[in-house]
Amino acid sequence: MSDDPYAILGVKSDASPEQIRKTYRKLARKLHPDLNPGNTEAEEQFKNVSRAYDLLNDPEKRARFDRGEIDISGVERPRQRYYRDFTGPSADHAYASDAGFADFDTDDILSEIFGRRGRSNFRRRGADVRYHLDLDFLDAVNGTTRPVTLPDGATLDVRIPAGTREGQTLRLRGKGEPGAGGAPPGDALIEIGVRPHSVFRRKGDDIHFEQGVPLHEAVLGGRITVSTPAGPVTVTIPKWSNSGTVLRLKGKGVQRSDGTAGDGYVKLLIKLPDKPDPELERAIAAWHRNL
Repeated sequence: MSDDPYAILGVKSDASPEQIRKTYRKLARKLHPDLNPGNTEAEEQFKNVSRAYDLLNDPEKRARFDRGEIDISGVERPRQRYYRDFTGPSADHAYASDAGFADFDTDDILSEIFGRRGRSNFRRRGADVRYHLDLDFLDAVNGTTRPVTLPDGATLDVRIPAGTREGQTLRLRGKGEPGAGGAPPGDALIEIGVRPHSVFRRKGDDIHFEQGVPLHEAVLGGRITVSTPAGPVTVTIPKWSNSGTVLRLKGKGVQRSDGTAGDGYVKLLIKLPDKPDPELERAIAAWHRNL
């Protein structure tokens, strides 16, 4: 695996956060294990891409990587040690001597270096892992449960809350990479994409759609049943409802976390009979003559 996150994502080192985010989304959609079942190479590439994005999407981590302080996994890079780090102008220093380098003992220095490392308690929280999950429109609006493949190959059923939005990120605590030295694991971060619907459009927490209405009901009024994401609803059509009339369906929009919901808005479109109706034509002609 390359140790350069920029090379893994295929972006320049001065790429903007938005460029990095767009590139990651494109690669995630292409390489996600759910879209490449049994393809171990794509799965490994997906892990590498997620690891690179996890670092570059964090401004602090990215800056530290650019300065050479951490590697792609977020682990501290060891600082290069020199003999002068262990000496100084004081004659009392353990390695000071009138004999210059005559008393230089490599074993003593290595013993001190590795002894310090051995005595340190190294703990590091596990890295977060990122996924991209595309949902059908109604699954995002009404909520659902979808399986997600974790880095270790295990499958986890993820509950998608009702009202989930395009671009929203769901956090699964403790489902990321394991920690080091007894530190807790990272989290799984699932970015949501929502496929468009053929009928419904979402604006905030409201749902907008169109509904054909027979001519006689548009003129005389009536009651029709329309389908909404929340289920079928009976709607009263006022007399003389023209094409473009918008009716509000209170509480038939997207459910919110506080238990309330947005509204539904149905735009009426007058629909003529599928086949020509001579009687209707005569009635319209007579009506027109009397205008």
